[in-house]
Amino acid sequence: MASAVPTAMERPHFIGIGGAGMSGIAKILAARGAAVAGSDARESATAEALRNTGVTVHIGHATGHLADDASCVVLSSAIRQDNPELTAARERGLPVLHRSDALAALMAGRRTVAVAGTHGKTTTTSMLAVALSGIGLDPSYAIGGDIHGPGSNGHHGEGEIFVAEADESDRSFHKYAPDVAIILNVELDHHANYASIDEIYDSFETFARNIRPGGTLVLGEHPGADVVAARVADRDDLTVVRVGRGAGADHRITSIVAHGMTSEVGYAVDGTEHRFTVSVPGRHYAHNACAAVTAGVAAGGGAVAELATAVTSYTGVGRRLQPKGTAAGVQVIDSYAHHPTEITADLEAVRDAAGDGRVLVVFQPHLFSRTQQLADEMGAALTLADASVVLDIYPAREDPVPGVTSALIVDAARHKGADVVAEHDKNRVPDLIAGMAERGDLVLTMGAGDVTDLGPRIVARLAGPQA
Repeated sequence: MASAVPTAMERPHFIGIGGAGMSGIAKILAARGAAVAGSDARESATAEALRNTGVTVHIGHATGHLADDASCVVLSSAIRQDNPELTAARERGLPVLHRSDALAALMAGRRTVAVAGTHGKTTTTSMLAVALSGIGLDPSYAIGGDIHGPGSNGHHGEGEIFVAEADESDRSFHKYAPDVAIILNVELDHHANYASIDEIYDSFETFARNIRPGGTLVLGEHPGADVVAARVADRDDLTVVRVGRGAGADHRITSIVAHGMTSEVGYAVDGTEHRFTVSVPGRHYAHNACAAVTAGVAAGGGAVAELATAVTSYTGVGRRLQPKGTAAGVQVIDSYAHHPTEITADLEAVRDAAGDGRVLVVFQPHLFSRTQQLADEMGAALTLADASVVLDIYPAREDPVPGVTSALIVDAARHKGADVVAEHDKNRVPDLIAGMAERGDLVLTMGAGDVTDLGPRIVARLAGPQA
């Protein structure tokens, strides 16, 4: 299925092109024939993967990186307004598009599935993309994580379906008008943009109301998702399908049996039970898989049985309980979890995988605003680990807030009886973990920042001081 590139996007320049959301869009545009260029703050495997598809990637941000013939600039909410490339684009009168505007343009003319929720978006979107691909439908997709390796977060497919992760953090998911939407869960997060849970509900309601007439809303088993569903109950042109273990589920999860790093799932739809394996541990991942299957069917992507079978080929996505290696009998796994609900879910999930061994966590808080609001809950979640190392806050797009440091989390965790140490120097962590870990233990690096870089270094250090 061919797709034209809008004139304004024939020669786009991406500021922050290596980002999880940005790079996938850039890759799709390049596959559709656009001459894509961009810049990023640092070199990365994603930048190199983009270059291999013909994209021009500059490292660093400078006015000279913006080509004379650029047709527009694409950016995310993380880009500051004083960025030199953005300033140059405005001086030249170039169109400036938010990442979500570019993605919405790419979805035009396709049958679209948009996956939303406070937690689980990337995993569920990836599962659906893998399942649809597995039955030969070749969907397009844009995901906030890599399915196979660097640069695999975006794909231009010849099929009619487009699967997209829908980000609520900056309300950018309001730009989409999907045929099928998933709302997995709704909780208060992104405190710099939302002042209350009611603002979050309002935002998700707007997203749900944008579903096209005759479309489908797939709901995860979560009180917040139910609130949103109740708010759009006046839409007679919308089919709502609830997925979960409770009696109120339309498609019911009948069983989840853990087997180390996998789970066997029973899923009953219209009186028929289907059984399949999810190749990542944890109840929440089983729920994500079932939501993906239901959404795939609603989008015309095949029958429940074939999609459930196809989703078994999903082997994980980058940073979502991603194995980083084993050395000296110690498993090292990387997790993107940064909200207390996610931290709790992933720690519960890996407990089975650890068997009789201990679970050791290296946690890097993400954002000052989130830490300020949720430090106590983060500390409580860390009590599920046998021992934790807490790093300094990863600021991302935020400036420091006086009095807000990772010490708030450390103090909260210790107050609740957790074994926690603070470490300000990330480079000391491999040695620190090597001194703590014993054969049979599982180490979990956790957070949405650059803590992910520590996984391979910990494995190497466990293998030996000279490794």
